[in-house]
Amino acid sequence: MNAFSDLGLSPEIVSALVEQGYETPTPIQAAAIPKALAGHDLLAAAQTGTGKTAAFMLPSLERLKRYATTSTSPAMHPVRMLVLTPTRELADQIDQNVQGYLKNLSLRHTVLFGGMNMEPQKQALRAGCEIVVATVGRLLDHVQQKNIQLNKVEIVVLDEADRMLDMGFIDDIRRIMQMLPKERQTLLFSATFAPPIRRLAQDFMRAPEEISVAAQNTTSANVEQHIIAIDTGRKRALLERLILDLNMSQVIVFCKTKQSVDQVNRDLNRRGISAQAIHGDKSQQSRLETLSQFKDGSLRVLVATDVAARGLDIAELPFVINYEMPTAPEDYVHRIGRTGRAGAEGVAISLMDADEQKMFEAIKELIKKDLQVERIEGFEPRWWPQDSAPQPEREVRAPRENRGNTEGGSRRQERTAAVKRDAAKDKARAPASDAGAACHRIPGRSRRTRLQCALLQPNYGVRGE
Repeated sequence: MNAFSDLGLSPEIVSALVEQGYETPTPIQAAAIPKALAGHDLLAAAQTGTGKTAAFMLPSLERLKRYATTSTSPAMHPVRMLVLTPTRELADQIDQNVQGYLKNLSLRHTVLFGGMNMEPQKQALRAGCEIVVATVGRLLDHVQQKNIQLNKVEIVVLDEADRMLDMGFIDDIRRIMQMLPKERQTLLFSATFAPPIRRLAQDFMRAPEEISVAAQNTTSANVEQHIIAIDTGRKRALLERLILDLNMSQVIVFCKTKQSVDQVNRDLNRRGISAQAIHGDKSQQSRLETLSQFKDGSLRVLVATDVAARGLDIAELPFVINYEMPTAPEDYVHRIGRTGRAGAEGVAISLMDADEQKMFEAIKELIKKDLQVERIEGFEPRWWPQDSAPQPEREVRAPRENRGNTEGGSRRQERTAAVKRDAAKDKARAPASDAGAACHRIPGRSRRTRLQCALLQPNYGVRGE
C-alpha cells in the first residue's frame, strides 16, 4: 500500500503522485487529507514549504472525481471548486500542481490572474471547468463581466489567508463568499491564527477542525540562517562576493522596493552575473518567463520584491539572500522559506545595516530564535563596536579632481603604498590559524580563489560579540 493510499486517496490520484515523485505525505498532508476527505471545514496552519497545496488539493480532487466526464458540453463542467490566492505567482504555482494531480481524471481546471489578456481566461471559463484558481481582483473582474457562475461551488479554499488580509482584500473576500452556496466546504490555510483570521473563520466556516503541525511563525530547521552586519554602501560589493565565493548557481535576492530590485539587477548584470528582476511593475508575461528561466536553471539570480516571497516553489533552491531586511517580520519567514523546502537543506543570508537593527530584533522575537550577528572580514561595518585590537589603516581616496601629479596626491599614494607593504609583511608573518590568512573551504561549496577568502568556517564570517 502506498502511504497516500492509506490516507484514503484513490489509485488514479496516487499513481499521478508517484509519477511526480511523491513518496511520503508531509505532516500537514497527513493531518489535513483525512479530515478534508470527511467533509470537515479546516483551519490549518503550517510553515511555508511544507506541502500545503497538496494538503487541500488532493482530498478536494478525491471528492470531485465523481463529476469527472469526457463530455465536451460546458454545462457538464460547472465550477465546483474555487481556490483564492493573494498573488499571481502563487495562483500560477497551484495551477501547475493541479495539472499534475489531474493526470488521470477527466476534470478541467483554469487559472485567473491579472496582468494577462482576459479573453483566453474568458474562453476557458465559457468552455467549462470544475476547478478555478484565482487572485481576488481578477475573479471579481470576471464576475462583473458575467464570465463565471459560482452557484455550484462545493469547495472553497483561502490559501495564504493572512497575506490576503494584509493586502487589504478582506472586503473583496467577504463579497465573494456571499456569492457562494451556503452548503459548501471551506478550507482556510494561513501562516498564523491571528485574531483577524479567527474572525474570518467564525464568519464563513462551520465548526472548523484546527490543524497546526508546527509552531506558528517558525523557520525550518533545514535552513541555515546568517545575519551579516554591513554598511549600506557596501552591500552591493558583498552581494557579488557572496554569489561568487559560494559559487551560488541559483539564488533569490530579496529587496524591499521595486527601485532597489532594478538597481541591484542592473549592478549584477554589469558585473557579468546572470540576473533578472521580478516585481509588481513587470508584466505578467515577463514575470512568468523570468520564473521559467530561473526554475530551469538558465538564470542564476532572481532579484525580487516580496511578490516572490510566497508561492514560489523551486525544487531544492540552495540560497536566499535578504539584500534588505523586510518591512514586516512575517515576511522574513516567507522569504527564507523559499529554500529548505520539503526536507531539502538551504542557506539564508541577510545583510543588515545600522537602520535595520530594529527589524532584526522584531524578527528574533517573532521566530523565537536568538540569531547571532556576524561580520565578514574586509566588510566590517563602521557602525559596529570596534574590537580592542588595532585596525589596519585603510586607504582614503582623494576626490577625482584632486588626483594626479599634485603634491598631496603623491603623498597619499606613498602612504597607500606603505600601508600595502606593511599589510603584506603582516600577512607573511601570520600563523596559519590567523583569521585573515586561513581561507577555510565550506564543505560542499567551492570558492573563487581570485577573491581573498572572507567566508570563514562554519559561519561565513567573524561572529559578532
